[in-house]
Amino acid sequence: MAAPSPSPPPNLLPPPLFRPEKAYFFLRTCSNFPQLKQIHAKIIRHNLANDQLLARHLITLSSSFGETRYASLVFRQLHSPSTFTWNLMIRSLSVNNKPREALLLFVLMLSHSNLDKFTFPFVIKACLASSSLRLGTQVHGLALKTGFFTDVFLQNTLMDLYFKCGRPDCGRKVFDEMPGRNIVSWTTMLYGLVSNERLDDAEIVFRQMPTRNVVSWTAMIAAYVKNRRPDEAFQLFRRMQVDDVEPNEFTLVSMLQASTQLGSLSMGRWVHDYAHKNGFSLDCFLGTALIDMYSKCGSLEDARRVFDVMESKSLATWNSMITSLGVHGLGDEALSLFGEMEGEEGVEPDAISFVGVLSACANTGNVKEGLRYFLRMIYVYGITPIEEHNACMIQLLEQALEVNRVSNYVDSMDSDSNISTSFEVESTDRVNERHESWSQHHITFSKWDAG
Repeated sequence: MAAPSPSPPPNLLPPPLFRPEKAYFFLRTCSNFPQLKQIHAKIIRHNLANDQLLARHLITLSSSFGETRYASLVFRQLHSPSTFTWNLMIRSLSVNNKPREALLLFVLMLSHSNLDKFTFPFVIKACLASSSLRLGTQVHGLALKTGFFTDVFLQNTLMDLYFKCGRPDCGRKVFDEMPGRNIVSWTTMLYGLVSNERLDDAEIVFRQMPTRNVVSWTAMIAAYVKNRRPDEAFQLFRRMQVDDVEPNEFTLVSMLQASTQLGSLSMGRWVHDYAHKNGFSLDCFLGTALIDMYSKCGSLEDARRVFDVMESKSLATWNSMITSLGVHGLGDEALSLFGEMEGEEGVEPDAISFVGVLSACANTGNVKEGLRYFLRMIYVYGITPIEEHNACMIQLLEQALEVNRVSNYVDSMDSDSNISTSFEVESTDRVNERHESWSQHHITFSKWDAG
């Protein structure tokens, strides 16, 4: 009798199968793109590349890592993508700032797959991102033809397209023809009218809204502020409180802007106190608005106090505080704060930063520092001068010329009465010459160095 064959040693046992369930688990725990590529390679080795669900996971993850090319590669490996997968790929391209690629994929989809109600909103958003109103209207017509236009999500997206492309009448027509509207429909309509400067129509829509949330209240308050009607903004805010609707930080920022328009420090302080009592944190958005309000309403001390207690500061926060110091005549403090900002990790000055710095130099007559910062802006940070920069430099150079003019006038009083007049003409010519040379970025500063 033959002896039984020995079992293979443990290290020669066949490896366990890599099933879809295991692949799903790995994808759910994937945290970076290199890891994703390793998982995808294993999926391909085990002949799972055509699994629609796995492919959708791969596309979604690739998109979240900003790797749209890789997502497209995964998509192209599918033999017959489902409508859901087509939609997902179009959406992935659209949200990653590839609207034209999304639209090209949609055109390809028309001849390779069926459409559904979820296809159109993604395509309309891609039309908006690429400013393609013409294609958007064609997609609108296709939605009508295929019978998907009754979907409220699609109608809301179309309204948004028309309003943002400057076609408020088309947006209004979509709204008026909607058989059913939700809160998003009403809010989109309200925002669209406000953004197209149709405040009277927006007021009517606001009054007609069956329900109002914080977004709709804030939109209407912001509209009043935008149109410089701060009293009505405060009246609406009081009505909002009566209706027991809690404001958000966007509401409070609009109220701070209304306080600035009124020039009312007391109202601005009331809004600040309201924010503090209701637990609003001084983040970059709200904190910067407070600094701006306090500065423009005349309380630089309060502005600086807010700045100092803010835990995180954006570039806009630094710019606001620097500009505030300069406007209030504290040029040295403004320049010192600019130096602190340059030392902050992750914060780099922009054109607005240098408007504040140069204004501070101009307001305090600090010609030498103004010239130094102007050169630093161009050659260190690569910022092209804008009109506001040149205006500050003209003011600085005029101040330097005025000092020279007075000095020469005094020196020439006993020698030649015509020298004063000729120097004034020469000074004017030199200012004009310097102004013209700035526009060509060829600047000679040595003659104007006040030091």
